[in-house]
Amino acid sequence: MKALDLHRWDVTPAEAREIQLRLRERMKLEDRLEKVEHVAGADIALELRGRGSWRTGEGRAIAGVIVYRFPEMQEVERASSIQPLRFPYVPGLLSFREIPALLAAFESLRTSPDLIFCDGQGYAHPRRFGLASHLGVLLDAPSIGVAKSLLIGKCKEPGQRAGSTAALIDTATGEQIGAAVRAASGVRPVYVSCGNRISLERAIEFTLAVADRYRIPQPTREADHFVNELRRKRKALAAGAGGAERAG
Repeated sequence: MKALDLHRWDVTPAEAREIQLRLRERMKLEDRLEKVEHVAGADIALELRGRGSWRTGEGRAIAGVIVYRFPEMQEVERASSIQPLRFPYVPGLLSFREIPALLAAFESLRTSPDLIFCDGQGYAHPRRFGLASHLGVLLDAPSIGVAKSLLIGKCKEPGQRAGSTAALIDTATGEQIGAAVRAASGVRPVYVSCGNRISLERAIEFTLAVADRYRIPQPTREADHFVNELRRKRKALAAGAGGAERAG
């Protein structure tokens, strides 16, 4: 799955904001999906170096993508990539920190997903162009942001039953930018927003279609487990190598 070459990655935070505003013109908030036969979940784990490195950007991003056959939700394949972090932690610019590793993982897939679920924001973003939108535009693919917390906006608590929703509103403009969605009964909601080439209505519909009895829908939940397991294995290997070196 090849990404479009639309901008450089070695940019300042000010340049990154300008890129978001420019690429936002390519984002589609209406349904432009073909038949959805494969969906993917994507996530990142960070392998940081030293105290405070989460902010400065010293370390590596471990990206993971899992592709499922839809609607059966049977895993087809998974891919990963480990890339050096080249961008500091700046609120609202998460995509510049994480997407290079994600693109490398998507490029190694044999099966191109018809819809991508991202652990992060899409349209529910200060510049209406979060990670899910950025990734969807670069891959020219339908994408959905499924976030565990709010970046901007306010919403009422949705009903306690699975499938309940509440509008997420930007209080500064009054615009609906996403929705709080209860993926399973009695759990906290997730925050769904359009990424690219999909309407909010369909984004909610697909999010509920891949949800099971957990708070986080299956694609992003399993991608999170995948990348964190990779990080644990790397840490264990590094610890083992260090112990062998000291013993030698």
